[in-house]
Order: sequence, then C-alpha cells, then structure tokens
Amino acid sequence: MIPAKVFHFREPAAAIIGFQELAKRGITPRGILFIALDTRGECHVAIPSDSARVAGLRVGDKMTCETPWEGRYFHFDAIHRLPGDTVLWNGDRRLGDTGSAPEIAFGVSQWLKSMNVKNMFLGCTPHQPGCWWMEDERTPDVDLHAAGLVDAVVTQNGLLARRIGERGLFHLDFATLREHGARVPWTEVYRSTLGNILMVERRVINYSLVLSCEEGLIEIDVSGLPEQVVELQRAPSTGLGVVGRIDGGAFAVCQGEIEPWGLAKVRPAELVGSSSQSLSELPALVAAARPQD
Repeated sequence: MIPAKVFHFREPAAAIIGFQELAKRGITPRGILFIALDTRGECHVAIPSDSARVAGLRVGDKMTCETPWEGRYFHFDAIHRLPGDTVLWNGDRRLGDTGSAPEIAFGVSQWLKSMNVKNMFLGCTPHQPGCWWMEDERTPDVDLHAAGLVDAVVTQNGLLARRIGERGLFHLDFATLREHGARVPWTEVYRSTLGNILMVERRVINYSLVLSCEEGLIEIDVSGLPEQVVELQRAPSTGLGVVGRIDGGAFAVCQGEIEPWGLAKVRPAELVGSSSQSLSELPALVAAARPQD
C-alpha cells in the first residue's frame, strides 16, 4: 500500500495548471497514482504522500494501490499521446457523462509532451471499460466503445483493442488513423482459443502482450503486426487478469468475476512471480498466495 496525497481541481483549466505545479515539485507521470472525475466533472488526482518514493515507483506498483477516496468516482486507466498530438484514453465508461474528460485527457497529454513522455498508466479500479480517441482539442472525442472496441493499447505501428463479447483482437495502423480517424473498420489480427478476451494488458513490453480470456491467459508476440501475431504461451485459469508487468519482473495480476463484457468487481492487482517465472506459472502462484480457510 502506497500512502497517497489527494488534489482536487474544480475546473479542467485548474487541473492542467495543477499538473504543471506538480512537475515543479518533482512529480513526473510516474508519480501519478490515480486520476478520477466525480459526478460534477471535477478532477481528483492522487500522488504518493512521500515524494521521495516517486523515483522508484514502477507501473506494477501503481496497479496494486487502493483508491484514496470513497463514493462515485470515474477513473482513467491510461492516457496515451499518439503521433500528431492525437490522444487515446481508456477508463470508466461513465467518464463520457462528466463532460470534462476530453479536456482533462488532452491537457494531460500535453503535460506528457512537456515531460517527453508518451503515456501514463494509472491504478486498477472496477468499472465497465470505455475507450476514446480525440484528434485535437477542437474536435469531438470518438467513443470507440460504441463500436465495441475497448482496452486499446499502443503498438510499434498502430493500436490494438479487443471487442466486447468477442474472441478477436483488432488492429488499426497509425497511417489509417491519421488519414481517416478511428471510425473506420479495424482489422482482426488474432482470435483467442480460450474464449472471449476479457482484458488486454495495458502496455506492450518487448513486443509481448498478455490477453486475459474466459478460460485462461495467453501471451502473444505482436512484432509482426499487422500481418502476423504469434502465440507464445498460455495458462488455463478463470477469473484472472494480467493488467501489466514490471520490466523483467513480476506480473500485475487482478482477480474478478467473469461477465460478457469483461471482468467485474476487479480488486487491486497483486505483483506475482519474478523474472525467472513465466506466464504459465501464474495461476499456481496466485492460488498459493491465497489465504487458506
């Protein structure tokens, strides 16, 4: 558990100024644990209460954190700055009801640009998934989940996303995105053999990505996109989701209840395994770590 300090900004403009002030205090994107909007569209940001911990904070560490607030808050999962200053963000589908999410997402992307960082990954919270893309601050955001596309991640040459209630993984290259936007047909590049895909790992590491499916976990190699996606290994299981991992280290594994749209009632992730252990060992490691009755 990482003790958190919370900041509250009533307007998007104030939130952007707030991020700039945090940067002056030495807080980088690595140090942002959670970003959430309330029902009024006001922005809440959590950082470690001990700023000295920021330098050693890893993506997997964030995903094990519990949110420092209670009530109805709608969380961002990740914000990506794409080529051409377009923006992609994943999070609670209810973010679209607040009205301020596009301004916050675009403002954060500009803050990332000023820090020479391409993306920000945040803590793990339970919600129905939403996914949005925005060309610039003057154009409306595109809700990709309206077409069933969620959990979008950035690859070396485009975007990957799952489609709710399906086994397929879909790809859109940057050239097409730049020319035609995100409201075009995406190409299916992989089909799960372990049931519907319920969760996609939040970032590609060394061309590897983990898909959490109804009947287990599958690790794929995406270096050959869009022509080829190769399955590397699998781990039969139910109710487990790989949110992310640490470079050369543990997997951030969450547990939840299987629903047609994904994993419900997801709890904060736990870091499981080490650099010497593979995906196929995860179910046994998680089971061994559970408290015994």
